[in-house]
Amino acid sequence: MLRDELVTPSVTSSDVVFDGAVWDVRRDTFDLEGQTLVREVVDHPGAVAVLALDEHEDALLIRQYRHPVAAHEWEIPAGLLDIEGEDPLLAAQRELLEEADVTADHWAVLVDYFTSPGGMDEAIRVYLARGLRPVPDAERHERDGEEAHIVQRRVSLDDVAAGVLAGDLHNSTLIIAALAARSARAGEWSSLRPADSPWPAHPGRRTSS
Repeated sequence: MLRDELVTPSVTSSDVVFDGAVWDVRRDTFDLEGQTLVREVVDHPGAVAVLALDEHEDALLIRQYRHPVAAHEWEIPAGLLDIEGEDPLLAAQRELLEEADVTADHWAVLVDYFTSPGGMDEAIRVYLARGLRPVPDAERHERDGEEAHIVQRRVSLDDVAAGVLAGDLHNSTLIIAALAARSARAGEWSSLRPADSPWPAHPGRRTSS
């Protein structure tokens, strides 16, 4: 079985070179097999995302504007782990409520991944949520910024996969979640992990040996 090897790097110095509103950039000097290397790293708190499936196993997608790529992207609900000490599952449940106006009765871990490990330490956990229930209008989250213009749509996993392979859908979390869910569905969902599974690969959750 293939498995990434998590290590404790030999960092000799680490300095914040850009202090941003959402994330910082740090410059690390570290030793790697006798070499001294210097790399800039986008220091990211990590994030969670939710692939929510309704009773027909259609995925609940949202579309919102993403300025860095100047596109209205189809995505799945997601959000930063920017509240100190917050459990990832609770964060995912909050994001589903706030961005999709639903809650879910059944939760499982679908997939974990690093978004761009060559330049940032962002780790994302994608949950699968089923047993969807609408949030009453009076209890719905008041969205602002880009989220104020969110559009929702329910699409079959097969149609999402077709859009990915046709080059029409580009959001990495949507792509990974949809293809992982199709694979999990083919295996009768036996690959799903409990919603409270440990997440040792998240850089901020590792413990030194």
